[in-house]
This record gives sequence, C-alpha cells and structure tokens, in this order.
Amino acid sequence: MLKKIILLCLILSFTGVNAFSADDIGNDLNEKEYPPADAVLPKKNGDADFIIEGSVEKNIDMTLDKCIELALGNNPQINAAFHDILASDARIKQVWANYFPQISWQTGYTRIRQLQLSDALGRNLTFNYYILGQVTLQQMLYDFGVTQNQATIRRLDYEANKTTLGATINDIIYQTKDAYFNLLYAFENKRVAEDTVNKFEMFYNQAKAFYEIGMNPKVDVTIAEVNLSNAKLQLIQADNAVNLAVAKLNNVMGVPFIDKYNVQERLKYQPVDITFNQSIEIAREARPELKLAEIKVESANQTLKLVKKSYFPTLSVEGQFQFGGKSWTSNHGYNLGGYLNFPTVNGMLIKNEIKEARYLYDKEIANAKNTQNQIYLEIQNAYLLLEEKKNQMPVAMLGVKQAKENYELSYGRYRVGEADPTELKDAQINYQQAQLNYYNALYQYNSAKASLEKAIGKNLAANTNDIIELGK
Repeated sequence: MLKKIILLCLILSFTGVNAFSADDIGNDLNEKEYPPADAVLPKKNGDADFIIEGSVEKNIDMTLDKCIELALGNNPQINAAFHDILASDARIKQVWANYFPQISWQTGYTRIRQLQLSDALGRNLTFNYYILGQVTLQQMLYDFGVTQNQATIRRLDYEANKTTLGATINDIIYQTKDAYFNLLYAFENKRVAEDTVNKFEMFYNQAKAFYEIGMNPKVDVTIAEVNLSNAKLQLIQADNAVNLAVAKLNNVMGVPFIDKYNVQERLKYQPVDITFNQSIEIAREARPELKLAEIKVESANQTLKLVKKSYFPTLSVEGQFQFGGKSWTSNHGYNLGGYLNFPTVNGMLIKNEIKEARYLYDKEIANAKNTQNQIYLEIQNAYLLLEEKKNQMPVAMLGVKQAKENYELSYGRYRVGEADPTELKDAQINYQQAQLNYYNALYQYNSAKASLEKAIGKNLAANTNDIIELGK
C-alpha cells in the first residue's frame, strides 16, 4: 500500500513539473545515465509552429482561392496559351489583307544593248533607260471564296486557341488544388509527428521515473528512448515533406521565389451530391477538350473545301504609272487593266491534295470520337474514385476513434503500473497510424474531388451542412 502511495505521489509531481530548460536542448554530453527527454531533442531553429512563417512585413495569409488566383496570373503555361490567342487573331487579319490594295514603288536605271538589231544593222545599239518612279497599284476583286475559306480556317484556329486556354486553365486549377491539398496533408502529418514526439517524450520521462524508484526494469527506459528517437526521425521527415509540398505548390502557381506565407486552412471533408449522368451532362457543356475536338473537325472540313478550290482563278485590277525614259524626267506612261489569273494546274497533284484533305477530315472525326470516349472514361474513373474515397471517410474516422480509446486505456494502465512499454508503444503507434490513415483518406478525397471537377470542367459546390474537420 505504501509503495502505491509513493508511486502515485511521484506521478503527480512528475506531471506538474518541468525542470528542464529549452536552452539545454542539443547534443551536449549527459552526466546522468538516463537524461530527461528534453535534453536529447534535436535543436530547433526559431518557432516550432507548424505554419510557414515569413517576415512580419511580407507575411501572406494563404488560402486555396488565393493560390488559384496566383496560379491564374503567374503560371507560364497560361501566359503562353493566351499569347497563342493573340497570334491567331493577327493571322485572321493577315488573311483578310488579301482584299486590301497592294502598292509598290520602283526606281532604277537600265543599260540595254540589243543583240539582234545590232547584228542585223552592223552597229551597236545601246540604250539607257531611266525610271524615276514606277508606282503600281493592284487590287484583288474576287477569288471565288478562297480568302473566305482561309479566314474561316484562321478563325477556327482562333477559337481552338481560346478553347486550349480554357483547357490549360482547367488543368492548372486542378494542379493547384492537388498541390494545395498535398501541402495541407503534409502539415497534418507534421502535426501528428509532433504529437507523437511529445507523447514518447512523456513516456520516456515516466519510464525513467519508474526505473528510479525501482518499479520498472532498465529495459523499459531503453525501449522508451528508442521509441523517442524513432519519433524524432519521423518528425524530421515530416518537416521536410512540408518543405517539398510548399516548393511544388509554388512551382504550380508560377511563383517559385515567393515570400513565405501562412496557410490558413486545414483539410476538410466536404461531401458533394452529384450523379454520374449529371457529371456527363456538365462535361458536354463545359469540358474544353470536347469543344476543341469539334473545332478541329470543322477546320479539317474547311481545309478540304479550300483544296478543292485550287482550280479557281483570281479576278483583279492593276494600274501603273511610270516617270522616266531616256533621262530621269523625259517622259511618262501608265497602264490600266483587269486580269483573270488562272493558277498553274497540275491535275495529279491537286487530285491527291484533295484526297489527303479528305483523309485528314475523316481522321479528325475519328479523333473527336476518341476524345469523347477518353473524357467519358476519365469522368467515370474520377467519379468512381470519389465515391470510393467518400465511403472510406466514415471508416477512417471510426479507426481514429477506436485507436484513441485504445491508447487512452493503455496509457491509463501504464500510469498505474498495469501495462508494459510494449503495449503502450503499440497503442500509440496504432493511434498515430490511424490519424495518418484518416488524413491520407481526407487528402485523397479532396484530390479525387478536384480530379472530377477537372474531368467535367466545373467546380462542385459542397454541402456546407456536412463539412467535417477532425478535432472540431
């Protein structure tokens, strides 16, 4: 009875006293056989908080919406796709320039010796020909729809580039969401690792106290010390995982050298109500790749029409005024005319160009069908994955609850000397793993939700009444 009273007093005094300073943390030599746990913790630089800290002047409170805003404004892929739109718009105007007049100016000097006349007349006939100015104005009146077809093709290219920009934005938003959720997941892992270090630190101190009063053997202290070292190693790995997740998110946003920021959110379970048929209907209207496939089919059709017009002539008028002659200002002349210019025809070449254009048109039809099938499969995979992760959430939460209860029971038994360190270690590791499994399921659910949003081309509204956070 006296032994139990002494043990209880020792436990109460131990849990209420912190006799070691943080300044002692490090690798200093320890004079005692079993030093306090604080004395063997690794050195920490600055605050041990789990958020990323920057300077006071430049701190940014980062949320998912701000990350997406940064990505849309800074990601180079979006910038490149936007400039493709500007370039394709300029190409449309280049085609319509065929209907604008063409003006040219020429000035020159020519010395001519007529070979035939000189030989026939028996004397050299040499002439000097001066051109002070020769102005030519040419205007194409009609080319039987060739320019119109070319402009239509360029306009379709313009629409295709706009659609490509939408697809690029859709993909960047998904990458940003996934990288952001991965960062939140890394933070949760670090929190769990920190909590595990604290618990094993407490176990170590308690095992040392039991050993000093003769309640437990020395091996219990050794086991506790090994467990604490392993927990510290996991904390180091979790801390590095946070840094890697930050680097990945910054790269996706297109700001790899951004100042450090504070992440304001935590992983949440936000269920969405949507059926598979609804997903397909949304994708038909919103998925950029489907629109792009249709545009490519129409562009191939316009190219086929254009090639068939290779036989068509061009109707134009031309006027020319010349000033020159035997001297720079001796005479002037002009000519006016209308022309129906027929192209040089190679029947076999044009015939096979038409065949090529027709085959390419059929190819784009097949590619459009393949794109539709691939998007259907992508939506199906994303939807089924989301349903799987949604069904995992209650199981993961129940696992955390059960592991926590088991840990609390084992800890209570250990405090009164009824449980051995191995049992307590197993309970703590199971609790830690249950938390990691829960946060992993939470990350995978949010990532699957973002994947479905990318597949259908629209954001999904969450059921705000069902938002769940662990520990809230």
